[in-house]
Amino acid sequence: MKKAQRPIAFLVFGIYLVALVYLLFFSDAYGRTEAYATYHYNLIPFREIRRYLFSSMDIRLKLINIGGNILAFVPYGFLVPALFSKLRKWWIVILLTALFSVCVEGIQLIFRIGACDVDDVILNTAGGLLGFLLLVLTDNIVKKNAEKKKV
Repeated sequence: MKKAQRPIAFLVFGIYLVALVYLLFFSDAYGRTEAYATYHYNLIPFREIRRYLFSSMDIRLKLINIGGNILAFVPYGFLVPALFSKLRKWWIVILLTALFSVCVEGIQLIFRIGACDVDDVILNTAGGLLGFLLLVLTDNIVKKNAEKKKV
């Protein structure tokens, strides 16, 4: 990343984090404004993913839950390694995305906002990996265009 682009990328990352925190903890649309009276959690991997994929529920709900959890973390997987060159390894991005997601789920459990779900961690981590792959693809395209200009 060019030196002049870094402040803009940090600004975009900050806006992304604020929007993500709002959606995960404060959004009326996702029932985040009131705490549950009891704890809601799922610790069995792929239980909710299977339920959403193979149930007869509305396709829109399926897309919001599964697609939303993946897409919400694509910018994280793209921006973190773009901003911090020492973090440009796929396994580091997976680890950081999973840790960040576990923190989010833990906060949701402690404050009984939303549901703490291991499947959300899985989907969020997949989104982070997808973001990293998009960064690698973008870097390759930029490098090829730069090589073409040299010739």
